[in-house]
Amino acid sequence: MKTLNLTFKGSLGKKHLLKLSYASENLSAEVVRQAMQNIATANAFAKGDENLYVTPVAAKYVDTVSTVIFNDDHQTA
Repeated sequence: MKTLNLTFKGSLGKKHLLKLSYASENLSAEVVRQAMQNIATANAFAKGDENLYVTPVAAKYVDTVSTVIFNDDHQTA
């Protein structure tokens, strides 16, 4: 599964990660940068006294591969 990971710097200087599971897989840097800027200017995410997504820092696609060791979901008794 591919996720789009967006890294921001918060108002207290800490880094925060926003993971999007269902993002398009062929977005350009300009589109992602603009979307991150829109998120930052919305000031919609806060925790305590910190605004979490203030300054866009980085964006990347992360591809996760699952390897099943066992799966008892379909086991019959």
